[in-house]
Amino acid sequence: MADKPGNPTPDTPDVGDTELRELTVAELRERAKKAGVPATSKMKKDELGKAVTKAGTGGGRSEDESGGDVGAGPERGHVRTGGGSSDSLRYSQEVTSPEDEPERPGRSLVTTHHEVIRRWAEKRGGRPATVAGTEHGDHLGVLRFDFGDRDDTLREVSWDEWFATFDDRQLNFIYQEETSDGEQSNFFRLENPEREDA
Repeated sequence: MADKPGNPTPDTPDVGDTELRELTVAELRERAKKAGVPATSKMKKDELGKAVTKAGTGGGRSEDESGGDVGAGPERGHVRTGGGSSDSLRYSQEVTSPEDEPERPGRSLVTTHHEVIRRWAEKRGGRPATVAGTEHGDHLGVLRFDFGDRDDTLREVSWDEWFATFDDRQLNFIYQEETSDGEQSNFFRLENPEREDA
């Protein structure tokens, strides 16, 4: 059996280094976006190739029920840690896949996995949003979800914008699936482990 030409890229056996080098910047950027890599518009070709390789997917798709692209994100769901990590972060159960289940009702959970976050919000009727007036130039302000309460302080944004900002700010998503008595919970908090003011 003959080997495929080119070096297989680690964690992406179906994508070789040669194939990545032959892609245009636009094609690499598209693969990086599909893999959940943030801020792709600022990257050069070699940076995009490395980002696609690091994401470990070759830009492959992970789709939800509606057929939309949903990725794990650059950390593949793993928690971001740092000197400012809160007790909440330390004592939360890490979730790295949509298949992970809470150990018990009311358990505090934490993830960076885009699909887990998106499913959690959509199950509750939540749409990605930012708090109006907290923007910094072209950058989104405080990230929230609009659960349909007609809150005029929230401005709806796209999932791509929301996740790009979430990753650029190195945030963790701390949340609950349900309260300790089994009721659905809408509790969530965003935290940057290096700063108190995430």
